[in-house]
Amino acid sequence: MTTVRSISMGLALALTLGLGCDKSSKPASGDAKAGGDNAPAAKKKPKDQVPEIKNPKLLEPFDATEKAPDLYKVKLETTKGEVLLEIHRDWAPRGADRFYNLVKLGFFEEVAFFRVVDGFMVQFGLHGNPKVASAWKTAPIKDDERTQDNKRGTISFANRGPDTRTTQVFINYNDHASLDQMDFAPFGKVIEGMDVVDSFYKEYGDAPPGGSGPNQGKIERTGNPYLKRNFPKLDYLTTASIVE
Repeated sequence: MTTVRSISMGLALALTLGLGCDKSSKPASGDAKAGGDNAPAAKKKPKDQVPEIKNPKLLEPFDATEKAPDLYKVKLETTKGEVLLEIHRDWAPRGADRFYNLVKLGFFEEVAFFRVVDGFMVQFGLHGNPKVASAWKTAPIKDDERTQDNKRGTISFANRGPDTRTTQVFINYNDHASLDQMDFAPFGKVIEGMDVVDSFYKEYGDAPPGGSGPNQGKIERTGNPYLKRNFPKLDYLTTASIVE
């Protein structure tokens, strides 16, 4: 019974990967005050503004189909330091290709580590500009067959169900056999800087209703202003780049 209960708890957490708990289309009270689109421009603080779309191709996800190298490295520059990922295309080719295109387009700039659950994983990949987030939500990729285990330091795509992977990824804090059973397919791993990943701010906990962390639906509608106002201690991915 203990084993079944433990696995069930892990599966419950896994099922929420990539899901926004608030599916309402109405802005939450106070979102405009956070610097959303309805807030007066003069009252916006620079740190609370929606990130600028520096590359127009960020709004054209269906064109981002370049094949990734068989093996490549990605440097993540974060508010806590640098993290180096090693991506293996043979582990999960569709996931590796999507991540490669996101990095090359500059998607991972001012992107929050919005779901940091101690002992479980850290999740990121919701763009701070709602227009960009909305564009990519319409461009999911098909699932990869899982060839690797979700061990500590591996990175996988989150999803809402079969063939729904878009831009959200997570790095495992521990080994998770329950995620293997659900076929979350790692496409790479942290090879340097796991101590940095361990140090990301965790005190907000999981998303509601399991914790008091950010609501993914509100992030999608409002972007970084919602996070900056309500969760000021979150860590961020400032830039990501392919290491030649």
